[in-house]
Amino acid sequence: MKILVTGGVGFIGSYTCKDLLERGDEVVCVDNLNDYYNPELKEYRLKELQENKNFKFYKEDIANFDKLKEIFDKEKPEKVVHLAARAGVRESVKYPLLYEEANIKALVSILELSKNIKSFVFASTSAIYGNSKEIPFKESQQVDSTISFYAASKLAGEVICKYYSTVFNIPITCLRFFTVYGPSGRPDMAIFKFTHKIIHDQPIDAYGFGKLKRDFTYVTDIVSGIISALDKNLKFEIINLGNEEPYEVNYIIALIEKNLNKKAKVNLVPAPPGDVDITYADTSKAKKLLNYKPKVKIEEGVKNFVEWYLKEGNKFFTKDSI
Repeated sequence: MKILVTGGVGFIGSYTCKDLLERGDEVVCVDNLNDYYNPELKEYRLKELQENKNFKFYKEDIANFDKLKEIFDKEKPEKVVHLAARAGVRESVKYPLLYEEANIKALVSILELSKNIKSFVFASTSAIYGNSKEIPFKESQQVDSTISFYAASKLAGEVICKYYSTVFNIPITCLRFFTVYGPSGRPDMAIFKFTHKIIHDQPIDAYGFGKLKRDFTYVTDIVSGIISALDKNLKFEIINLGNEEPYEVNYIIALIEKNLNKKAKVNLVPAPPGDVDITYADTSKAKKLLNYKPKVKIEEGVKNFVEWYLKEGNKFFTKDSI
């Protein structure tokens, strides 16, 4: 198969590209290498991918329809994994127009060019559930309590995907990711930030006084769900990909301390606007439709991340990291 992956040198995207290449697919990656976080981390991921002859890279903004059309016309991909997006709950509260451009306009551009695609996977988010009282979160429950523009943009994306699937008969699966982490992850995410700051004797802010809970899901487990969805060619589905085990921020800090053998300086602070109290996935649908079975426990996952950080990660955390 020839598969186009947008955001393919992002965190989840690079792991997805790697797995597709390892099983023998051709991968066409489109990524604009933006500076939401240190672009050197994206270059680091890209360098590894370019060692494979079946990988082709285009540095383009997918919101640019004309450029994207040139790529589709030239490469003629059979399937699409659309991971490119402006990420981050807190930043979306401050810069909604950036998120509208990257998360809605760009999606419409790529769907317009995907009307003959055999399978389309769209990266959505657990943030859509907001502060829902229905726990664990199920795909069938009402989602009208989003509290960040990022979540709203992804919810709009799901509705747009439903339209294109219905009207143009594109097989589309929308995957709601739950707090993805792992080696070479984003520097603005908690595990990366906490590790860096503990090592460098900097205080860390534990939002929600350390009591916020997240369903941390290891990146390789997420990618297994992405690839399964890509292969299934489901007509239209919305599916959670999580770990079904929410953990308090305080516990994550304790795991990092254990792996670094160093105590953190912790500021217990209120949660900022847009942050939810808990994310908790019901993955029964993923198990049924995708044979999804997350394998990596949080203790192993944090250990893997800290080992990577000590070897490679420190150089990618800059003063501009969120």
